[in-house]
Amino acid sequence: MKINFLIIILSALILSACSEKSEQGGDAATSDAKDRELQEYKLEVAKAQAKARFPGDTISLRDYIRDSYPAGTYLVEFDRTLTFNIPKPAVIYYRGDNNYIFAVIAKSKPGERNIETKNIVGYESSFINLDSTKLGTAFFWLTLFSYDKDGNFSRIWESEVPRHGGFNSMSLNRWGPNNTLYVDLNFEDGIISGHLDFNFFMVDGITQPPHLMETYVGIVSKRVIDDVNHDKYPDYKEYLFNTTKWKLDSLYQVRIIDSIPFYWSVKKQLYINDRNKRWFRKY
Repeated sequence: MKINFLIIILSALILSACSEKSEQGGDAATSDAKDRELQEYKLEVAKAQAKARFPGDTISLRDYIRDSYPAGTYLVEFDRTLTFNIPKPAVIYYRGDNNYIFAVIAKSKPGERNIETKNIVGYESSFINLDSTKLGTAFFWLTLFSYDKDGNFSRIWESEVPRHGGFNSMSLNRWGPNNTLYVDLNFEDGIISGHLDFNFFMVDGITQPPHLMETYVGIVSKRVIDDVNHDKYPDYKEYLFNTTKWKLDSLYQVRIIDSIPFYWSVKKQLYINDRNKRWFRKY
């Protein structure tokens, strides 16, 4: 009797909580109003805990994103390097002629539930392309912002990242002969047992939309940056692998058997090669 009575009480509490959630318009995943309310609360907590502030800091940027983008849009964070460390926001400050910020923004797909950033970062989320959209679909964007001395933001450009999960980190680098500035967005990929890098090259300067090129390394896949035709656009080599079974046991040997250079065709707006015209890539 005591067990049955306890079950009845717990059931009543659960029904009450569900009813309350329904009356309030759902949770942050299904209610835009709740999502904004939650973001505002987190920002107020961050402001209260901040020991030092400066114009254009990440708290101000989060504020700007909340006010300027649709609900379900967030500033992404790096994957945790340790279990208990504090995630680092995916931003890079770059001071050239003006004050700039490269930032990774995740937008929720309209018509689906709002995403949660914890579900699009790290190794586990790299399988999201094989999963349903029950957790929402994220669209990543590398975005360049500028800000003035008062911390007022302007969006210069945004470039879509062709990936929905597995974000790990970002870095600012220089490439090769032309010393071209580029931003590398690193994504974990459990499907290829490796990682992907989406490289955004500032071939026409920092204020112009960047040129995207993908590289990757996996167990039987590899693509690396190269300079094939010596123009301002980066190129790459794509490697071909062969898997053979050892005669003495059941192990397999994986080895590189060839590499194919791809270069950017300005006319076709594609990566092409001289070996087979049917082999081409968008990025």
